[in-house]
Amino acid sequence: MNQTEVLQVLMGILLCSVNGLLGLGSALDCSDQDPTGTRCSISVEKLLDRAIQHAELIYRMSDEARTLFEEMFIPLSISAYQGHLGNSCTSSLVHIPTSKTEIQQISDKWLLHSILILVQFWIDPLADLQDSLDRYDNAPSALLSKTRWMSTKLMNLKQGVLVLMSKMLDEGGLDLGNNESLARHLAAPAMEEHVLRDYNALSCFKKDAHKVETFLKLLRCRHTDNLSCSLF
Repeated sequence: MNQTEVLQVLMGILLCSVNGLLGLGSALDCSDQDPTGTRCSISVEKLLDRAIQHAELIYRMSDEARTLFEEMFIPLSISAYQGHLGNSCTSSLVHIPTSKTEIQQISDKWLLHSILILVQFWIDPLADLQDSLDRYDNAPSALLSKTRWMSTKLMNLKQGVLVLMSKMLDEGGLDLGNNESLARHLAAPAMEEHVLRDYNALSCFKKDAHKVETFLKLLRCRHTDNLSCSLF
């Protein structure tokens, strides 16, 4: 076996053994390998199904975490402020197509890149949020568990998106450079600054988790030969 063949085998083993990749706590199922055993041959459709399941759970957990935080720390007078958060979320710069024409024109590459941008953007802010919540005197254990779970599953989802990009686009990830601190973009009115910052982070993450779920569902729709795919 020459050096090139050895490298192919090693890359195949690595791809097929990523722990927890888009599975709910289990390793990626690579029982369907090609005859040489050098690469994973799981279909794009199956990978998309797993990614969507992951994204749905992350979105649901983000909603529950935000609700818990709001009930525990946010006065009713501040809750009304949440309607203005859309413009203060940094990653709202990822454009959401609104017309049927726009949806038909966007490519799979654009969708996958947008998903990866959103997922990668939130990895560090979620870790910062977890550190901040750990310093609260009275943060419910359920809230801490949910935010910790979201951080872990977001990393798993990132790995899954990279596999999808490799299979669908024949390319790897994106270098986003240094992520700016989310706090720089989230204005805080008169209230404990760190509390409102964390609340805004949870609210913005929920919005972006929904975008990721929506984009993945559009990708799956396209790959089931459905010509009437829509974001809504």
